[in-house]
Formats: sequence, C-alpha cells, structure tokens
Amino acid sequence: MTDRTAASVPSHPMPRAQTRQGLSPGAHLRRPEAGALLGLLAVILFFLIFGGTGFLQPAGVASWLNVAANLGIVAIPVGLLMIAGELDISIGAMIPAGSMTVAIIAGHWDQSIWLGIAAALALGVVVGWINGTLVNVTRVPSLIVTLGTLFAMQGVVLGLSVLFTGTVSVALPPEEAGPMAKFLFGQFIGGTFQVIIVWWIALTVLYVFYVHFSPLGNWIFAMGGDRESARNAGIPTQRLTLILYILSATSAAFVGLCQAILFNSAQVSAGMSYIFNAIIAVVVGGVLLTGGFGSVIGIVFGTLTFAIVNQGIYFTSFDRNWSSLIIGVMLLVAVLMNNTFRRMALSYSPRKK
Repeated sequence: MTDRTAASVPSHPMPRAQTRQGLSPGAHLRRPEAGALLGLLAVILFFLIFGGTGFLQPAGVASWLNVAANLGIVAIPVGLLMIAGELDISIGAMIPAGSMTVAIIAGHWDQSIWLGIAAALALGVVVGWINGTLVNVTRVPSLIVTLGTLFAMQGVVLGLSVLFTGTVSVALPPEEAGPMAKFLFGQFIGGTFQVIIVWWIALTVLYVFYVHFSPLGNWIFAMGGDRESARNAGIPTQRLTLILYILSATSAAFVGLCQAILFNSAQVSAGMSYIFNAIIAVVVGGVLLTGGFGSVIGIVFGTLTFAIVNQGIYFTSFDRNWSSLIIGVMLLVAVLMNNTFRRMALSYSPRKK
C-alpha cells in the first residue's frame, strides 16, 4: 500500500479525546452536526414565536417525540448507508412487511407473538442480505437495487396478505399480543409517550459508540470517501455493506412490528412516507448525499427537526398544508449549510505553535 492510498482513506472527524483547541467555538462549528443543531434551535424558536409553548408541554412533546422515535430508528441506519455512499429505499416496504408478518402470525393464525416478532426480524435480515449481496455482486447503483426490492416486497406483502387472510388489514388484539410484548413494544408511557422512544434512545447510544468510538465508524466513513481505497487499505467493504443493509431492513421491520403491537392492527399500505422522511431527516442532520460526511448525533437532530416541523404546525394558526413548504425550504437550507460546514472542516488546518 502506497502513502497515497493510505492518505486517501479518510478518518472519522470526531476524535476520542478533545484537545483545548477542539473545544473552541470554531471547532464545534466544523462538526457535521453543527448545522443540524442550529436548524433544530431555529425551528424550536420559530414555533415558540408563532405557536407559543404548547408544543413544549407534555402532550405537545409526545406528539413530535413519538414521530421522531419511529422515524429515528429507521433514519440512523439509512444515514449510515448514505455516509458509506449507499442508499436504501426498500424501507418503505419493510415497515408494512414487519407489521403484517407479526399480525398474521399472532393475530390471524393465533401463534405465539414471539414467533411473529422473530419472523418479522428474520424477514428484515433476509431482505437486507439480499440488498447487500446484490449491491456487492452486481455493482448496480444501490438506488436501483433497493427500488427493485421495494416494489418486490410490496408485491409479496400484498399478495401473501390476501392469500393468507383475504384482506389487506389484519387485527392484532391485545390478548393475542400478550402483556409482555405490549409492555416492551406497544405501550404508552404516561398515557402519551410511545415505548419505542426508549428503544430509539438505547439504539442511538449503541450507534454513537460503534460509529464514533470504534474502528467500525472509521471504516464507514472511509467507504464513503473512497470505496476502492478503503478496500485496498484492508477494510472489509463488502461485509460492511452487507451489515449496513441488514441493519436498515431489520430496523424498518422492527418499527413495523412495534406499530402493529401498539395499534392492534397492521395494513399493507403503511410505510411509504418513511422513504422520503428518513432521507430528509438524514440530510437535515448533516449527512452529505455524496457520502463520507455526517454523524449519528446530527441524524438525531435532523429527525427531531423534521418531527417538530411535522407536528408543530398544529400548535400554530397556520394552515396544515404549509408544513410541506416549511419542510422543503428547510431541506434546501440544510443542504447549503451542510456544504458550508463541510468546506470549513476540510479547509481547516490547526495553527502551528
């Protein structure tokens, strides 16, 4: 391996230990999540001015935090794929696939809820493995590969649902789910907060550790910077691609099964909005579409920003239809800010003592 190859493999921008210079305001503004944090604060200020403090009351917080948790569990693995230079839009089919799998097995066939949960997660692993394998073997752009699996899984879910149940909507009564499954995956904490919020926080902590404080994170960023150089440097790019696609599909299936257990039913039409919502949250969170730049914390900020805009409009006197305009403007501003902060990070050189 030559020096040029080694130099072309980017290292992750978040160091394990902060130096005195790394604690300066300028250093924080060069971080991937800087623009996302500023955007989040701007959105909160906007709704405080035009909507009052209602959206910060417990019921208001629950309205957007529930949205953020469901979206966030999917957005982080999608964001990691985008950092690695890939994309997964098949999540739009995996959410209803997870919902229908657990509902059919436990609700329609009266089998164990745990069998349904295991089957839903296993389906996510299989679809993720198929996506990763196709991307690795064919080198067809991941957008095309996952677009194909999106439509394929939509057909599979719809066809098998009608074949097995004769309908596109399946009930999952609480007595079929059982108290333990309801407690872990489908309850409202305090009457308003979905338990999936706890799962989102726990998974975020794990992602932060593995992406920002382990070699795995360096590998993901290296793949997004230059895949061939990363492979030449000894990084297992194909295996890592496979893992990321499995995480993405399984996370979507997990959100689907949680929704089925929470709302006591499943439908084949749910989940398509998550495709664009997840991408918006990731981009607003500071991840570049070209790969190689971003952070887990930034994705969390982007997810919260999207959820607040999506739900905060209800606490103002504005027409609900204006939320799409706000989201569109927010996305454009986020892309411009991300490019600015990336240029700041790449052009920065520490002062010589």
